[in-house]
Amino acid sequence: MAKPFFRLQKFLRRTQFLLLFLTAAYLMTGTLLLLQRARMALPQGPRAPSTLQALPVATVALGVGLLDSRGLQDSRVSSDLLLNVDVLQSPLARLPPGLRWPRRNRSSVRRRWFHHFVNDPHVTPTLGPEAPRQAIRSRGTYMGCFRDEGQERTLKGAVFYDLRKMTVAHCQDACAERSYIYAGLEAGAECYCGNRLPAARVGLNECNHECKGEKGAVCGAVGRLSVYRVDVPQPGSSKRRTATYRGCFQLPENVTHAFPTSLIQANMTVEMCSGFCSQKEFPLAVLRVWECYCAYPTPQFNLRDAVDSTLCSPAPEAQTTAGYCEVYQTPVQDTRCTDRRFLPNKSKVFVALSSFPGAGNTWARHLIEHATGFYTGSYYFDGTLYNKGFKGEKDHWRSRRTICVKTHESGKREIEMFDSAILLIRNPYRSLVAEFNRKCAGHLGYAPDRNWKSKEWPDFVNSYASWWSSHVLDWLKYGKRLLVVHYEELRRSLVPTLREMVAFLNVSVSEDRLLCVENNKEGSFRRHGQRPHDPEPFTPEMKDLINGYIRTVDQALRDHNWAGLPREYVPR
Repeated sequence: MAKPFFRLQKFLRRTQFLLLFLTAAYLMTGTLLLLQRARMALPQGPRAPSTLQALPVATVALGVGLLDSRGLQDSRVSSDLLLNVDVLQSPLARLPPGLRWPRRNRSSVRRRWFHHFVNDPHVTPTLGPEAPRQAIRSRGTYMGCFRDEGQERTLKGAVFYDLRKMTVAHCQDACAERSYIYAGLEAGAECYCGNRLPAARVGLNECNHECKGEKGAVCGAVGRLSVYRVDVPQPGSSKRRTATYRGCFQLPENVTHAFPTSLIQANMTVEMCSGFCSQKEFPLAVLRVWECYCAYPTPQFNLRDAVDSTLCSPAPEAQTTAGYCEVYQTPVQDTRCTDRRFLPNKSKVFVALSSFPGAGNTWARHLIEHATGFYTGSYYFDGTLYNKGFKGEKDHWRSRRTICVKTHESGKREIEMFDSAILLIRNPYRSLVAEFNRKCAGHLGYAPDRNWKSKEWPDFVNSYASWWSSHVLDWLKYGKRLLVVHYEELRRSLVPTLREMVAFLNVSVSEDRLLCVENNKEGSFRRHGQRPHDPEPFTPEMKDLINGYIRTVDQALRDHNWAGLPREYVPR
């Protein structure tokens, strides 16, 4: 009896020692973490600025669920890895010497972490009375701080946002690629391009917002632009966009009225004409022998009635007498439809832009925003879309400050919350492929082959195909006031279909603005990268399943006095 008792006593002593050791280790670890956090909250001296790894040139803005986890990954890189480039005159270099960052207390550390998570552009770090002493590396020449806001901006040749990784160099590269002379950064995350300086120069201290992706760099402020003159790539450079051939067209009757700017010069070339029109910020360069005209698409010259390219004969006499011209798209953007804002007053009609995922909802939002000039909202918060300029993405979906609200929801309760809806329908074969690409590779990528060949793809089709059908059926059943729009018809006949959508939203839009949207219709939403080898990897069983749902939806549309699905939908 004594021997087992002794063993038990020995075991308890060892266990007591082990528990004591684990408790001490736990307390030491907690103490170290608290000390480290307290050290973060203490004011520190200036540090060498680091730079967020720049994204590829985003889109001109003018291209679901919670935050995209991939977009939340911190992609910071050490400034020691930066390539050796010339140090420019930066706005920081002109500030008074001996500047430092404002103090941070412990609560500000918590707020900083939270806002970094939600990526709030309205909580932009500002330069306090002191700023980092180290000069910011970039290219070009700093021109100063300017006031340039409202609908009549000077720098509006191209506009894009990167509300997570904007840097000075990122904006400069985007503007230079499109042959603009000046790049202006505003509110830490917005980039504006143009060929004329804003007229209202203000004090350097008014540009005090830090770039979202570049610690220590100044990116303007609210209503203030930090403007740089950029180094435009030379002709032939791989970083410079070239003119795109649009076709051969007949000249309008009144050339002077249709084309406001012209240049007549011997030995005129496409490069010379495109460069001239780009400098004047025109999206079209019209070339007829030695005559160069700059223009916008207009009802009198809408680029829809192209003729045989052989009519634009290279022989000067023949081309001049025939009255035909070659039209090229310049690198600059049509600026007549780039201004957007929230509704000045809360909307009385709550409108949904409803679609199945992968049906082109984001592209439709791009078209609606540029046609109406108002932001669209979202039932979700997609950080990727928000970072690319869809400012209504973060606005509360029930704020009624947006012209319509994106949703993929179905069901009686979710549908009856809206007063009316635009129901966007796309071929389910295309929708399923697009949504699978988005789930596997984001908004602009393609799913790799391993995803298509795995069990993930058939499981996806089996679960999502029925959703495509039930989504349309629910909206037809419970929707109060609907406008059914087919994605294929929108692509095929953009201006008439978009005009119908805008009228449904009760917004008056000029024909010139609709033509501007047509000229900028792609935005920045084309997928990039390598396409899968089999773009439609549907098995016979999958096709039988999908075709059954297509027939059901087609009949439901006809029963509700709508035209049936387009012919290319069914059956395969």
